[in-house]
Amino acid sequence: MRLPRTALAMEPDAAAAVLTPDALTALREVCDLVPGLITDFTEAQDLLRDVEVLVTGWGCPPIDEAVLADAPLLRAIVHTAGSIRGHVTKACWDRGIVVSSAASANALPVAEYTLAMILLSGKRVLERAHDLRTTRVRDDWLATPQSIGNYRRTVGILSASTIGRRVIDLLRPFDFQVLLHDPYVTDAAGLGVTGVSIEELFSSSDVVSIHTPLLPETRGLVSRSLIFSMRKDAVLINTARGAVVDQEALLDAGHIRAILDVTDPDVLPPDHPLWERDNILITPHLAGSQGNEWQRLAALAVDEVRRYANGQPFGYSVLRERLGQLA
Repeated sequence: MRLPRTALAMEPDAAAAVLTPDALTALREVCDLVPGLITDFTEAQDLLRDVEVLVTGWGCPPIDEAVLADAPLLRAIVHTAGSIRGHVTKACWDRGIVVSSAASANALPVAEYTLAMILLSGKRVLERAHDLRTTRVRDDWLATPQSIGNYRRTVGILSASTIGRRVIDLLRPFDFQVLLHDPYVTDAAGLGVTGVSIEELFSSSDVVSIHTPLLPETRGLVSRSLIFSMRKDAVLINTARGAVVDQEALLDAGHIRAILDVTDPDVLPPDHPLWERDNILITPHLAGSQGNEWQRLAALAVDEVRRYANGQPFGYSVLRERLGQLA
Protein backbone atom coordinates (compact mmCIF):
# COMPACT_ATOMS: atom_id res chain seq x y z
CA MET A 1 0.00 0.00 0.00
CA ARG A 2 1.40 3.37 -0.97
CA LEU A 3 1.08 6.27 1.47
CA PRO A 4 -0.48 9.34 -0.20
CA ARG A 5 0.69 12.73 1.02
CA THR A 6 -2.16 13.98 3.22
CA ALA A 7 -2.94 17.19 5.11
CA LEU A 8 -5.54 18.11 7.73
CA ALA A 9 -7.79 21.14 7.13
CA MET A 10 -10.28 22.14 9.83
CA GLU A 11 -10.62 24.40 12.83
CA PRO A 12 -8.45 23.50 15.84
CA ASP A 13 -11.39 22.63 18.10
CA ALA A 14 -12.72 20.17 15.52
CA ALA A 15 -9.33 18.54 15.15
CA ALA A 16 -8.93 18.19 18.92
CA ALA A 17 -12.42 16.71 19.29
CA VAL A 18 -12.43 14.25 16.39
CA LEU A 19 -8.79 13.35 15.82
CA THR A 20 -7.71 11.80 19.09
CA PRO A 21 -4.12 10.56 19.46
CA ASP A 22 -5.30 7.05 18.61
CA ALA A 23 -7.08 8.32 15.50
CA LEU A 24 -3.98 10.20 14.36
CA THR A 25 -1.86 7.10 14.89
CA ALA A 26 -4.28 5.07 12.77
CA LEU A 27 -4.28 7.78 10.09
CA ARG A 28 -0.48 7.86 9.91
CA GLU A 29 -0.51 4.12 9.18
CA VAL A 30 -2.42 4.68 5.93
CA CYS A 31 -0.97 7.96 4.66
CA ASP A 32 2.03 10.28 4.76
CA LEU A 33 0.49 12.85 7.10
CA VAL A 34 1.84 16.38 6.91
CA PRO A 35 2.55 17.82 10.36
CA GLY A 36 0.31 20.64 11.51
CA LEU A 37 -3.19 21.82 10.73
CA ILE A 38 -4.45 24.03 7.91
CA THR A 39 -6.92 26.66 9.08
CA ASP A 40 -6.25 29.21 6.33
CA PHE A 41 -5.34 28.04 2.83
CA THR A 42 -3.76 31.40 1.94
CA GLU A 43 -1.05 30.66 4.47
CA ALA A 44 -0.42 27.09 3.31
CA GLN A 45 0.67 27.36 -0.34
CA ASP A 46 3.99 25.62 0.19
CA LEU A 47 2.41 22.80 2.16
CA LEU A 48 -0.33 22.23 -0.41
CA ARG A 49 2.05 21.82 -3.34
CA ASP A 50 2.51 18.05 -2.95
CA VAL A 51 -0.69 17.12 -1.07
CA GLU A 52 -2.81 14.42 -2.70
CA VAL A 53 -5.49 14.00 0.00
CA LEU A 54 -7.15 16.54 2.28
CA VAL A 55 -8.79 15.27 5.46
CA THR A 56 -11.26 18.01 6.32
CA GLY A 57 -13.54 18.79 9.23
CA TRP A 58 -15.77 21.45 10.73
CA GLY A 59 -14.43 24.90 9.93
CA CYS A 60 -12.50 23.93 6.80
CA PRO A 61 -12.25 26.99 4.51
CA PRO A 62 -13.68 26.72 0.97
CA ILE A 63 -11.51 24.78 -1.45
CA ASP A 64 -11.86 27.06 -4.47
CA GLU A 65 -9.91 27.69 -7.68
CA ALA A 66 -7.21 29.65 -5.88
CA VAL A 67 -6.65 26.84 -3.40
CA LEU A 68 -6.60 24.24 -6.16
CA ALA A 69 -4.03 26.28 -8.07
CA ASP A 70 -1.74 25.86 -5.06
CA ALA A 71 -2.58 22.13 -4.81
CA PRO A 72 -1.95 20.69 -8.29
CA LEU A 73 -1.72 17.10 -7.03
CA LEU A 74 -4.91 17.13 -4.92
CA ARG A 75 -7.08 14.18 -5.92
CA ALA A 76 -9.28 13.35 -2.90
CA ILE A 77 -11.13 15.00 0.00
CA VAL A 78 -12.15 12.95 3.03
CA HIS A 79 -14.52 14.85 5.32
CA THR A 80 -14.74 13.86 8.98
CA ALA A 81 -18.22 15.36 9.37
CA GLY A 82 -21.48 15.41 7.42
CA SER A 83 -22.26 18.16 4.93
CA ILE A 84 -19.55 19.10 2.43
CA ARG A 85 -21.40 22.17 1.10
CA GLY A 86 -19.37 24.67 3.08
CA HIS A 87 -15.97 23.77 1.65
CA VAL A 88 -16.19 21.54 -1.46
CA THR A 89 -16.78 23.98 -4.30
CA LYS A 90 -17.69 23.59 -7.97
CA ALA A 91 -13.99 23.85 -8.80
CA CYS A 92 -13.33 20.59 -6.94
CA TRP A 93 -15.96 18.73 -8.95
CA ASP A 94 -14.71 20.28 -12.19
CA ARG A 95 -11.24 18.90 -11.50
CA GLY A 96 -12.67 15.44 -10.81
CA ILE A 97 -11.59 15.29 -7.19
CA VAL A 98 -13.23 12.36 -5.40
CA VAL A 99 -15.05 13.24 -2.18
CA SER A 100 -16.03 11.19 0.85
CA SER A 101 -18.13 12.22 3.84
CA ALA A 102 -18.79 10.79 7.29
CA ALA A 103 -22.48 11.71 6.98
CA SER A 104 -23.52 8.07 7.39
CA ALA A 105 -21.55 7.77 10.64
CA ASN A 106 -23.06 11.00 11.93
CA ALA A 107 -26.53 9.73 10.99
CA LEU A 108 -26.54 6.98 13.60
CA PRO A 109 -26.63 9.12 16.77
CA VAL A 110 -29.26 11.37 15.18
CA ALA A 111 -31.38 8.31 14.44
CA GLU A 112 -30.82 7.02 17.98
CA TYR A 113 -31.94 10.36 19.42
CA THR A 114 -35.02 10.28 17.21
CA LEU A 115 -35.94 6.76 18.28
CA ALA A 116 -35.49 7.70 21.94
CA MET A 117 -37.73 10.73 21.58
CA ILE A 118 -40.40 8.73 19.76
CA LEU A 119 -40.50 6.15 22.54
CA LEU A 120 -40.29 8.69 25.38
CA SER A 121 -42.96 10.92 23.90
CA GLY A 122 -45.29 7.94 23.44
CA LYS A 123 -45.13 7.25 27.19
CA ARG A 124 -45.17 11.02 27.92
CA VAL A 125 -42.12 10.42 30.09
CA LEU A 126 -40.93 14.01 30.43
CA GLU A 127 -44.36 15.43 31.23
CA ARG A 128 -45.21 12.71 33.74
CA ALA A 129 -41.79 13.02 35.40
CA HIS A 130 -42.44 16.76 35.74
CA ASP A 131 -45.85 16.07 37.29
CA LEU A 132 -44.27 13.62 39.74
CA ARG A 133 -41.60 16.11 40.73
CA THR A 134 -44.27 18.78 41.25
CA THR A 135 -46.88 16.73 43.16
CA ARG A 136 -44.71 13.96 44.69
CA VAL A 137 -47.71 11.71 43.98
CA ARG A 138 -47.59 8.90 41.46
CA ASP A 139 -50.51 8.81 39.06
CA ASP A 140 -52.96 5.89 39.01
CA TRP A 141 -51.29 3.66 36.44
CA LEU A 142 -54.46 1.61 35.85
CA ALA A 143 -56.23 4.81 34.86
CA THR A 144 -53.62 5.70 32.23
CA PRO A 145 -55.44 6.99 29.13
CA GLN A 146 -55.42 4.86 25.99
CA SER A 147 -53.70 7.75 24.22
CA ILE A 148 -50.49 6.97 26.12
CA GLY A 149 -48.17 4.19 24.96
CA ASN A 150 -46.29 2.98 21.91
CA TYR A 151 -48.45 0.09 20.74
CA ARG A 152 -49.47 0.45 17.10
CA ARG A 153 -48.74 4.15 16.94
CA THR A 154 -48.20 5.68 13.51
CA VAL A 155 -44.83 7.28 12.86
CA GLY A 156 -44.36 9.50 9.83
CA ILE A 157 -40.89 10.00 8.35
CA LEU A 158 -40.38 13.11 6.24
CA SER A 159 -37.56 12.25 3.80
CA ALA A 160 -35.72 8.99 3.31
CA SER A 161 -32.38 10.74 3.72
CA THR A 162 -29.43 8.89 5.22
CA ILE A 163 -30.78 9.70 8.68
CA GLY A 164 -34.39 9.03 7.72
CA ARG A 165 -33.46 5.55 6.50
CA ARG A 166 -31.53 4.89 9.71
CA VAL A 167 -34.62 5.83 11.72
CA ILE A 168 -36.74 3.49 9.61
CA ASP A 169 -34.26 0.68 10.33
CA LEU A 170 -34.30 1.35 14.08
CA LEU A 171 -38.11 1.37 14.15
CA ARG A 172 -38.42 -2.16 12.71
CA PRO A 173 -38.47 -4.10 16.04
CA PHE A 174 -41.33 -2.00 17.41
CA ASP A 175 -45.09 -2.15 16.96
CA PHE A 176 -45.32 0.96 14.81
CA GLN A 177 -46.92 1.65 11.49
CA VAL A 178 -44.37 3.70 9.55
CA LEU A 179 -45.36 6.16 6.83
CA LEU A 180 -42.93 7.93 4.51
CA HIS A 181 -43.10 10.98 2.33
CA ASP A 182 -40.19 11.50 -0.03
CA PRO A 183 -40.71 12.65 -3.63
CA TYR A 184 -37.50 10.87 -4.69
CA VAL A 185 -38.57 7.44 -3.41
CA THR A 186 -40.64 5.40 -5.86
CA ASP A 187 -40.64 2.11 -3.93
CA ALA A 188 -41.48 2.84 -0.30
CA ALA A 189 -42.54 -0.78 0.18
CA GLY A 190 -38.96 -1.77 -0.56
CA LEU A 191 -38.00 0.13 2.57
CA GLY A 192 -40.70 -1.64 4.57
CA VAL A 193 -42.86 1.49 4.91
CA THR A 194 -45.98 2.96 3.34
CA GLY A 195 -45.48 5.87 0.97
CA VAL A 196 -47.98 8.71 1.35
CA SER A 197 -48.45 12.34 0.36
CA ILE A 198 -47.05 14.97 2.68
CA GLU A 199 -50.61 15.95 3.63
CA GLU A 200 -51.45 12.40 4.68
CA LEU A 201 -48.18 12.04 6.54
CA PHE A 202 -49.06 14.95 8.81
CA SER A 203 -52.76 14.28 9.23
CA SER A 204 -52.41 10.52 9.88
CA SER A 205 -49.31 10.27 12.09
CA ASP A 206 -49.03 10.25 15.86
CA VAL A 207 -45.40 11.31 15.42
CA VAL A 208 -43.83 13.12 12.48
CA SER A 209 -40.03 13.10 12.35
CA ILE A 210 -38.32 15.53 9.97
CA HIS A 211 -35.19 14.41 8.13
CA THR A 212 -35.20 16.54 5.00
CA PRO A 213 -32.14 18.65 4.15
CA LEU A 214 -32.48 22.43 4.05
CA LEU A 215 -32.67 23.35 0.37
CA PRO A 216 -34.41 26.32 -1.30
CA GLU A 217 -37.44 24.14 -1.97
CA THR A 218 -37.62 22.75 1.58
CA ARG A 219 -37.37 26.06 3.47
CA GLY A 220 -40.70 26.39 5.30
CA LEU A 221 -41.82 23.02 3.91
CA VAL A 222 -43.51 22.12 7.21
CA SER A 223 -46.10 24.81 6.83
CA ARG A 224 -48.84 26.18 9.05
CA SER A 225 -51.48 24.14 7.24
CA LEU A 226 -49.51 20.91 7.74
CA ILE A 227 -48.86 21.64 11.41
CA PHE A 228 -52.52 22.44 12.08
CA SER A 229 -53.60 19.27 10.27
CA MET A 230 -51.81 17.12 12.85
CA ARG A 231 -53.81 15.05 15.33
CA LYS A 232 -54.44 16.41 18.79
CA ASP A 233 -51.45 15.53 21.01
CA ALA A 234 -49.36 14.39 18.04
CA VAL A 235 -45.61 14.96 18.22
CA LEU A 236 -43.40 16.82 15.75
CA ILE A 237 -39.68 16.00 15.99
CA ASN A 238 -37.12 18.10 14.12
CA THR A 239 -33.48 17.02 14.00
CA ALA A 240 -32.92 18.40 10.48
CA ARG A 241 -32.79 22.19 10.17
CA GLY A 242 -34.89 24.77 11.97
CA ALA A 243 -35.82 26.68 8.82
CA VAL A 244 -37.65 23.65 7.40
CA VAL A 245 -40.44 24.35 9.92
CA ASP A 246 -42.76 27.35 10.19
CA GLN A 247 -41.87 28.24 13.78
CA GLU A 248 -44.51 30.96 13.99
CA ALA A 249 -47.13 28.29 13.35
CA LEU A 250 -45.64 26.18 16.15
CA LEU A 251 -46.25 29.07 18.55
CA ASP A 252 -49.95 28.93 17.73
CA ALA A 253 -50.30 25.14 17.59
CA GLY A 254 -51.14 24.28 21.15
CA HIS A 255 -52.83 21.04 20.16
CA ILE A 256 -49.53 19.25 19.37
CA ARG A 257 -46.21 18.66 21.08
CA ALA A 258 -42.88 19.45 19.47
CA ILE A 259 -39.33 18.26 20.12
CA LEU A 260 -36.82 20.59 18.48
CA ASP A 261 -33.12 19.79 18.43
CA VAL A 262 -32.69 22.52 15.82
CA THR A 263 -34.29 25.96 15.54
CA ASP A 264 -34.07 29.03 13.35
CA PRO A 265 -31.79 30.66 14.35
CA ASP A 266 -29.99 27.62 15.68
CA VAL A 267 -29.47 29.36 19.02
CA LEU A 268 -32.71 31.11 19.90
CA PRO A 269 -32.56 34.53 21.58
CA PRO A 270 -33.23 34.30 25.35
CA ASP A 271 -36.55 36.12 24.94
CA HIS A 272 -37.86 33.99 22.07
CA PRO A 273 -41.45 32.88 22.79
CA LEU A 274 -40.69 29.23 21.92
CA TRP A 275 -38.89 28.94 25.27
CA GLU A 276 -42.15 29.63 27.09
CA ARG A 277 -44.28 26.95 25.45
CA ASP A 278 -44.93 23.98 27.74
CA ASN A 279 -45.76 21.79 24.73
CA ILE A 280 -42.34 22.36 23.15
CA LEU A 281 -39.08 20.72 24.22
CA ILE A 282 -35.90 22.33 22.88
CA THR A 283 -32.58 20.50 23.08
CA PRO A 284 -29.21 22.12 22.22
CA HIS A 285 -28.49 20.57 18.80
CA LEU A 286 -27.11 17.49 20.51
CA ALA A 287 -28.56 14.72 18.35
CA GLY A 288 -25.53 14.54 16.07
CA SER A 289 -22.17 13.06 17.02
CA GLN A 290 -20.77 14.29 20.32
CA GLY A 291 -18.26 13.06 22.88
CA ASN A 292 -17.08 9.52 22.20
CA GLU A 293 -19.31 9.37 19.11
CA TRP A 294 -16.71 11.49 17.28
CA GLN A 295 -14.52 8.39 17.29
CA ARG A 296 -16.91 6.85 14.78
CA LEU A 297 -16.34 9.77 12.40
CA ALA A 298 -12.56 9.45 12.68
CA ALA A 299 -12.67 5.69 12.15
CA LEU A 300 -14.70 6.11 8.95
CA ALA A 301 -12.28 8.76 7.66
CA VAL A 302 -9.26 6.56 8.35
CA ASP A 303 -10.90 3.68 6.53
CA GLU A 304 -11.68 5.89 3.54
CA VAL A 305 -8.05 7.08 3.33
CA ARG A 306 -6.98 3.43 3.54
CA ARG A 307 -9.28 2.54 0.65
CA TYR A 308 -7.91 5.41 -1.43
CA ALA A 309 -4.32 4.39 -0.67
CA ASN A 310 -5.13 0.86 -1.84
CA GLY A 311 -6.62 2.12 -5.11
CA GLN A 312 -10.16 1.25 -4.06
CA PRO A 313 -13.23 3.48 -4.44
CA PHE A 314 -14.55 5.23 -1.36
CA GLY A 315 -17.17 3.38 0.64
CA TYR A 316 -19.05 6.64 1.31
CA SER A 317 -18.60 8.74 -1.80
CA VAL A 318 -20.42 12.03 -2.29
CA LEU A 319 -21.58 12.20 -5.90
CA ARG A 320 -21.87 15.46 -7.77
CA GLU A 321 -25.18 14.50 -9.34
CA ARG A 322 -26.79 14.10 -5.92
CA LEU A 323 -25.75 17.50 -4.55
CA GLY A 324 -29.24 18.91 -5.13
CA GLN A 325 -30.66 16.40 -2.64
CA LEU A 326 -28.01 16.75 0.05
CA ALA A 327 -27.77 19.10 3.01
